[in-house]
Amino acid sequence: MSQAVAVATEEKKRPPKGKIDMTEGPFLKKIVAFILPLILTGLLQSLYNAADLAVVGQFRGELALAAVGSTGSLTQLILGLFMGLSVGAGVMVAHQMGALRYRAVQKTVHTAIVLATVLGVVVGVIGFFVARPLLVLMDTPETVLDGAALYMRIMFCGTPASMIYNYCAAMLRSTGDTKRPLFFLTVSGLVNVLLNLVFVVGFGMSVEGVGIATIVSQYLSAAMILVYMARTDGVMRVSFRKLRVNRAIVRQMMRIGIPSGLQGAAFSLSNVMIQSSINYFGDVVVAGNSAASNLEGFVYVSMNAVYQASLTFVGQNVGAKKYKNIKKVVLLCLLCTTVIGLLVGGVILLFRDFFVGLYVSDSAAVAEVAITRLFSILPVYFLCGMMEVLSGAIRGMGKSMTAMITSLLGACAFRILWVKLLFVLLAQPKIQHVYLSYPVTWLTVIFLNAWFTILFYRRLEKGKDNLAVSS
Repeated sequence: MSQAVAVATEEKKRPPKGKIDMTEGPFLKKIVAFILPLILTGLLQSLYNAADLAVVGQFRGELALAAVGSTGSLTQLILGLFMGLSVGAGVMVAHQMGALRYRAVQKTVHTAIVLATVLGVVVGVIGFFVARPLLVLMDTPETVLDGAALYMRIMFCGTPASMIYNYCAAMLRSTGDTKRPLFFLTVSGLVNVLLNLVFVVGFGMSVEGVGIATIVSQYLSAAMILVYMARTDGVMRVSFRKLRVNRAIVRQMMRIGIPSGLQGAAFSLSNVMIQSSINYFGDVVVAGNSAASNLEGFVYVSMNAVYQASLTFVGQNVGAKKYKNIKKVVLLCLLCTTVIGLLVGGVILLFRDFFVGLYVSDSAAVAEVAITRLFSILPVYFLCGMMEVLSGAIRGMGKSMTAMITSLLGACAFRILWVKLLFVLLAQPKIQHVYLSYPVTWLTVIFLNAWFTILFYRRLEKGKDNLAVSS
């Protein structure tokens, strides 16, 4: 055997240097090591919108706060479908890493970057032109419509950068590297906060200032992650001369990613419906709900880190055909997301006046609405995390379509029906009635996802459901 062949053979026996070996226990320590940088990354990413809301709320008042906050669910609806393909790229890399097929990883990486760029431009252009008409369809109050439309149009100019960063970060995470995306978000997040203050306080701008600050930060994070991947010597190295679309890889990426994107878009659609019903209650409720929703976002991204761990660890073990590890990984992830949801949510509730005060400076009514929502959602928010972990496990086993269907039926359709019936059956519905739709739908999807997780796990154990790993 030649020295080159021997080295290549040895490379196949071990993961790339500096990456977490996800196919060997003990798993709790490795899951915690994986999710901690991800939690910090998610929190920093949430600071993009949080900084926007906090700065305009403090320096430009509740109408500017409502204008920025009212766009969140609609923006996610448009972006959700295409961001879902990043899940497809991540799952493929996880399977290929588990199977030690590093050449396949290279093909996936180069294809995904091209796809992210093209989709980012297309979605950005479409979103720019449909922003205002969609806000009108949502019954956005006239007092905040102009500001909300302007903010959305600016944000969609950053879509190409957001797509590139998220696709690259998803693939890096699938190799076990969660620290570098954290570093890139730390730098860009600090730039975002600084520019918010410069544009709004220094230059006297409003929603347009925070929007510009955010997209500058997004392009900075995209540039940093691309530069790193171009200079690394590992399996994730990017050569710009090799950037091209591999049709077979795109088909596989779409098979996994499109159901995930549809699920995300459907969830966002249900949230748009809920936002429309919240708009019914007026400016004060919209502003208070925006502040509370943004605070809940910090809990969500913390739990979403465990979803990423579930998807990635399960995906690598499926690729390595070490199916017995799946049960341990899923149970540990369920435990972690419950603890994180209760802990982070509890901290926000305990210091609720301080956190709400970061967004609302001079309106007791807005603050009261925000606190009402926090008490309605945060005590049961860990259920959302459990739902996501089980969804990640199903996707990691290559069953993305099933995860989509359970979410569409159990959460999205039921949530939309809830909101529609609420305003038909009740003459004077309260905002708490709207909030109740969340825990009910989370429990429904948990039951469905748990059943399918057990079913697919048993099929893999019995050799009845072998997943092909792309080469």
